Formats: sequence, structure tokens, C-alpha cells
Amino acid sequence: MMVGEQIKQIIGFEASDDGSELMTSHNPANDDKVAEFFIATTAEVDKAVEKAAAAFQLYRKKSGTEKAGFLEAIADEIMAIGEELVTVCCAESGLPQGRIAGERGRTTGQLKLFADLLKEGSWLDARIETANPDRVPLPKPDIRSMQIPLGPVVVFGASNFPLAFSVAGGDTASALAAGCSVVVKAHPAHPATSWLIGKAIQKAARSTGMPDGVFSLLFGDGPVLGAQLVKHPEVKAVGFTGSFGAGKAIYDLAVRRDVPIPVYAEMGSTNPVFILPQALQNHGDAIAKGFSGSVTLGVGQFCTNPGMLIYETSEVFTAKLEGEFKQTLGGVMLTTHIYQSYNTGIDRHANTAGVLELAKGNTPGGLNTAMPTLFKIKSDALKTHPDLSEEVFGPTSMVVEATSRRDMLEIARNLTGHLTATVHGTDSDLADYKDLLDILEQKVGRLLINGFPTGVEVCSAMVHGGPFPATTDSRSTSVGTAAINRFTRPVCYQNMPQDLLPDELKNNNVLGIWRLVNGSLSKEEI
Repeated sequence: MMVGEQIKQIIGFEASDDGSELMTSHNPANDDKVAEFFIATTAEVDKAVEKAAAAFQLYRKKSGTEKAGFLEAIADEIMAIGEELVTVCCAESGLPQGRIAGERGRTTGQLKLFADLLKEGSWLDARIETANPDRVPLPKPDIRSMQIPLGPVVVFGASNFPLAFSVAGGDTASALAAGCSVVVKAHPAHPATSWLIGKAIQKAARSTGMPDGVFSLLFGDGPVLGAQLVKHPEVKAVGFTGSFGAGKAIYDLAVRRDVPIPVYAEMGSTNPVFILPQALQNHGDAIAKGFSGSVTLGVGQFCTNPGMLIYETSEVFTAKLEGEFKQTLGGVMLTTHIYQSYNTGIDRHANTAGVLELAKGNTPGGLNTAMPTLFKIKSDALKTHPDLSEEVFGPTSMVVEATSRRDMLEIARNLTGHLTATVHGTDSDLADYKDLLDILEQKVGRLLINGFPTGVEVCSAMVHGGPFPATTDSRSTSVGTAAINRFTRPVCYQNMPQDLLPDELKNNNVLGIWRLVNGSLSKEEI
């Protein structure tokens, strides 16, 4: 696309520009205008959702193979955009080309991962209990069940991953895989990037024979457009990645509807890291270096950024950590608003009694460029000011010095929900602190040993979620194939004639999928 081209709403197979009000995206590194876009009107919102509702009735009946072909076509169309996508995305996000190229690969990779899942079919959780008319005292009926899609899903694009958690990101991929139609609200920080991806999805939908309205993309002000979408009666679920404030507002809107709907909001966390005594003594240099790199990776703009480091007081290790952090480098943040919020958080920490500034990193200077900052407190100060454990989005972290093993366990018990927790320890440490691990597994969605939480592997076993306030539903994940379960529900068919059953539940198993038949997994005919 040409920089400066006005972007239109994508409503199914149509383009719409009924709005009169424009918004503009800018390059955060120099404030140059990248794109301007119309704000969606109420009529356009209604049209997109109504189209999604109509398309759902057709799309939900598509076979797994057909939906897999659609997802694979989306991946191919994204790659076909070529370097234009990288160039535009870098301009809107301030992120380097290598990062965007890698994120593009992750985006297409997870689309193909869900395509493979659809072909394999076990995600449907097909269960069959055959009838036993001779059972006493009562005959047993024929009962069969499987997962079916919920309906139209609204997805909110994220700011920090303009590809992998945005228009064709994990929420969209998993909702489409489930058989749901999708309406995406583009993030206002990167509308041109969103538009390029939206056009790719639209093209893939046409080429694979998907119904008009299976996908739409809308642009506009977050609170206004977001509220319109969440409250629309045809919307059946929401996927969101972003701040706690925005995620909680969306959740509150959804549960106040006449018919409440599920909201799967991933809202970030401080992802605490614990260092146990022997690891502190034996591996302090490597941990200090690795931790400093993890905090500042991507200018700290990951939801798994380690925002808190807990260990028993050690002047030697603290000095190592201070030295490593002073060598870190900041960079341009995603938006002016995110940069300002980061500085507000830094100022709040700096002006809290008991908080010391341990170290600052370096910054290349320039517009919206963050300075890495590391703080330190005693554990007593954390108890007095529990808000210090809340996320500050950016390249910063809080060192918490514990006084004893007991103190470290108390800190863990007082944690709220987080996406991750990390423990560094030797084999002996981990055996001695098994109770710490027992506490942490109740606080997080992913528990790491001797690593760092930045970097979320896209695979079947990944859990990217956690107890509130990290997410609004700790039973779910937004990364990995289990993410599909957010957008389905189970339906049971009792004494249903064979010709009326879904193919997945028929006796002849024409799809060749794994099914639980009378308590045993099988691919055989019944």
C-alpha cells in the first residue's frame, strides 16, 4: 500500500468508508504520519457483526479439511505480501526488521499449526456411548457428544505484537479453527499493518470458498468501538490482549449484557523470578546477565517481561546484577502513550518510600526512547506497598530482597495471579524448596525452571494464561492449540439417527479421527 493511503473498513468481502472522522497512525521513532483511517460508524459495526452472524451459520458446517485449507491460504497470502508488510509494520511500531520478520513467521506458523489440528480432529473431543437396550433396571440410551463453535467472536488487536497477537494472530486463528466467524478491532497504533493482513484474510476467504462475512476488520477509537462490539447481541465471545484496565472494562461490559458472554483477556503480569541460595552462589554471573537481558528484550514490551526478582539478601550478587544492568540498552517504545505510561510508572516507583534505584541502563536517545531502570526494595516495603508488584510495561524490574527462606515463601503466597513464575535453583535447591513450587503452580499458568519467561513457544503444550488479574479466565490459554477450546462448547446428541449425526460422531468414522468409544480411544468403525 502507499503510505498515506486512506484505509477503509473490511466488512466481509466489501470495503466501506461511510465514516467522516479520521484517525492517524505515526512512526513512534520520528512522529511521521504513516496512515490515516476512517472511524467505523455504528451502521458499519452492525453490518460487520450481522454479516458475521449470517456467515457463521455456513462456516460452522465446514469440514475440518475445508477450514484447514482456509487457514493455510491465509498464511500463504500473508507471505505473498512480501517486504511491504515488514516495511509498513516497522514504520508503525518502531520495531526492527528482524523482529517483524520473525513475528511474521510465528503468525503463519501458528495458522498452519491450527490447520494441522483441524485435519487430525482430536480437539473435537468426540465421545460415543452406544446403546444397551438390555441393561437393567433401565435401558442405556445412545449418547454422543463433541465440541461445536460458539458463534461470532470479537478479537482486539494487541499493541506489542502487531502480527502474532493481532489481526491474524492467535485469537483469530483459534476462533476460525473452531468454526467461528471473526470481527477484529484493529489496534489504532498500526492500522496500515492491520489493513494489509486484513486484505490477505479477505483474499484467502474468497479463494477457498468461505462465506461472505466470515472475517471483518474495523478501525476506530478503542473504548467506543470496543464497547459497540462487545455489547452487540450477535457476538458470542471476545479475545483480548492488552492492559489490565482495558481488559477489565471489556470483561465488565460482557458480564453486564442481558446474555453474558465469555471474555478471554490476557492482561499481563510481573512474572516473578525467584533465585534459590545455591543457584545464587554458583550461577550468579549467568543469572544476572540473563535476567538483565530478559528485562530489556524488545524494550521490555512483552507480557512475560520479568518485572520482579526475589532472592535472599546478597551484596555480592546485587553488585553483579547492578553491573550487568548498567550495560543494557533501551529503545523506541511502541507508542507515545506507552512511553508516557512507562515514565509515569518509573516516577511512581522512584517516589515510593523504601524503593531505591539500583541501576539505569543506556538509551540511544530520541523520541519515545525508554531508559531501562532497575529498582530495589526490602521485603517489608513490598508488604507495605503491594502495588509495587504491579506491572510497569517496559524495560524495568523490581529487586525484592528477602530475609530468609520463610520470607521468600511468604512473598510467593502473597502474589496475585501471573502468567509465569521462574525459579533458578540447583537440584538440591529445588528439592529443598518444593513447597515454593507448590505455591507458585497455584499462582501462574507457566512455571519455569532455570530460564527466563520472555519467549513463548507456540506448541500444543503451551499455556499462556494464568489466574486473575493476569487473565479473566485461568482455565484457558491464548497460545498453543488448546486456545481453540475458548471458542467452543460441548453438545450431546441422544438417540440421534445416524443420518442426522455430525460426521465426527457417525458409526463409520468417515473422518478417521480419534474418538472415545465406550471409554476407549479408537479410530475404528462402530
